[in-house]
Amino acid sequence: MKLLRFYLHDSDRHQSQPLWEWLLEQARALNLPGGSAFRAMAGFGRHQRLHEERFLELADLPVVVEFVLHDEEHEALLDHLERTEIKLLYSISSIFMGSLPRS
Repeated sequence: MKLLRFYLHDSDRHQSQPLWEWLLEQARALNLPGGSAFRAMAGFGRHQRLHEERFLELADLPVVVEFVLHDEEHEALLDHLERTEIKLLYSISSIFMGSLPRS
């Protein structure tokens, strides 16, 4: 299994739709088993600008969209997204998934 993560900001848009939402819809259209989007409390990236949520302030917070997929599934999603020519930063990690109680 692989953990596929996309890194973006909550202000990022694709076709006037929040990018995190668009990514989840693309995965669902490919019949992938699921995905999640998470907004960070704070973070910084390659530009060294700190983004953090503050009272009465609209911050451009980091968002992670992640999927736990088999190899062929994450390849299908990446191939699909590459055809859209959208720019995205992502990472892939090998993981083990389990559930309790163990059978």
